[in-house]
Amino acid sequence: MKKLFVWIVPLIVSVCHAEDITICYKGTSAKVTQKARDSVSVTVDGAKVSIESLYKDHLLTLRLTGKSNDGQLVLKTAGKAKVKLDGLTLTSKEGAPLWLKNKKKVEIEAVKNTENTLTITACTDTANHKAATIWAKDKLLLSGTGKLNIVATGDGCRGIKTKKDITIENLTLNVTTSGDNLGEKPFVMGVPPEFSGEMPDFGGPPPFGNDSLRRGGPPDFGNFPPFGGIRPESNDSLRREGPPDFGDDMPAFGGGFGGKHKYISSTKGIASKGKIIINSGIVTVRTNTAGAEGIEGKEGIVFNGGNVDVLATDDAINANAPIEFNGADVIARSIGNDAVDANPEGGFFPPFGGNSELEISPAIIITGGTVYAWSQVGPPEEGLDSDFAPIAIEGGTIFTVGGFIGEMPSVPTNETAKQPTILLSGLNIVEDAPIYICDDGGKTILTVTVPFSLRQSATLIGSPAFKVGRTYTIKTKGYENTFTIKEPFTAIPSSFRK
Repeated sequence: MKKLFVWIVPLIVSVCHAEDITICYKGTSAKVTQKARDSVSVTVDGAKVSIESLYKDHLLTLRLTGKSNDGQLVLKTAGKAKVKLDGLTLTSKEGAPLWLKNKKKVEIEAVKNTENTLTITACTDTANHKAATIWAKDKLLLSGTGKLNIVATGDGCRGIKTKKDITIENLTLNVTTSGDNLGEKPFVMGVPPEFSGEMPDFGGPPPFGNDSLRRGGPPDFGNFPPFGGIRPESNDSLRREGPPDFGDDMPAFGGGFGGKHKYISSTKGIASKGKIIINSGIVTVRTNTAGAEGIEGKEGIVFNGGNVDVLATDDAINANAPIEFNGADVIARSIGNDAVDANPEGGFFPPFGGNSELEISPAIIITGGTVYAWSQVGPPEEGLDSDFAPIAIEGGTIFTVGGFIGEMPSVPTNETAKQPTILLSGLNIVEDAPIYICDDGGKTILTVTVPFSLRQSATLIGSPAFKVGRTYTIKTKGYENTFTIKEPFTAIPSSFRK
């Protein structure tokens, strides 16, 4: 292997200019052209390039081009850096193709009119490599008017992983993960260890609408609509009539109370220990393995603009903090869990976690754009799951699909529904059958087509066209229901038509 090492100690402070370093990958080798030599070291080993920059006050700019089936860039920076991808196809057979050991923000830009593909095929050496196609220690900005494809095929390999915030602007970004998890952490089903004696009385059995309580599945109630007695005449006070009386034979839920699957290196799409902000662009995320969320931001997710399409095996969109929709057009679809899941302050509710205050801030906030949140697995998973925290709806078009049994699903209240919103119980979702919502004059104000079937879903619908006191009709294959929006949040009774 040919190795090149360059290190020049600066005699004076110099300023880096555009494209300080250009790396051209070609098969098993990489050619490096280095203009900025002060405080920058470059090591080349075949097609694996390591760069360390001591610059703190000046932007270091790199341009990457060419193709390699076994290459990598390891970038360690003391200051900010910008990496331009200019027709790059880079595959790593072990470890992140872009491994960023950055102390300050790094911007990755897809150059205009270029398509760039980064692929990782193995993540077994987790002690020495980072298990993601792009791994960043600090803040990451993904930008440009080109296209960036992120592909993770290896077991335990994520798409994009950072320890700090991720911001996405303008970019056409496609993220796909397909490897298996490296394993599953053991967990114990049963009452949480801090409890002894009898369980506290919450007025019924444990809630069914929270995915942190993983069970073997709810009982099969056949054609019965969701029980719990949502009273058609009631408002958002969430009155219920309680669960049905099963006598001495309660249905089995496939395990005890509590417990959740935890995976080792689950193959998530985009994951950050900080916040994820999408301002513009086209973002598509696909995951294919159990436990693999689509987009996960531990400190929150903000959708300000752009088009976002997520299809995940686990939660499509997940955060341990509020999730905000402020203007993006979002389709979030989960095959086996919640479509959108916000777990503020640990999720669930006291004493298992979450905020112990009676007044808590909204976990899901919708002010504009389009939010289609679809869970196709049925109860207990939801389209929007706020873990019993409020949902605030101030604008936008909302159409969710999910299931619920017993407890009211996550919904807004009259106070938090600044825009009229309805909860429709019992809508049969038929794959690819258009769902129409019309006003009292017969004008169609919303048409939605869902790519799967789900019997008797819980559907949350909001539209800027909705007005309190007006009557509307929803109809689809085998179903039609006319309803009046009586309050800012209105629960609509079931209506079945064969």
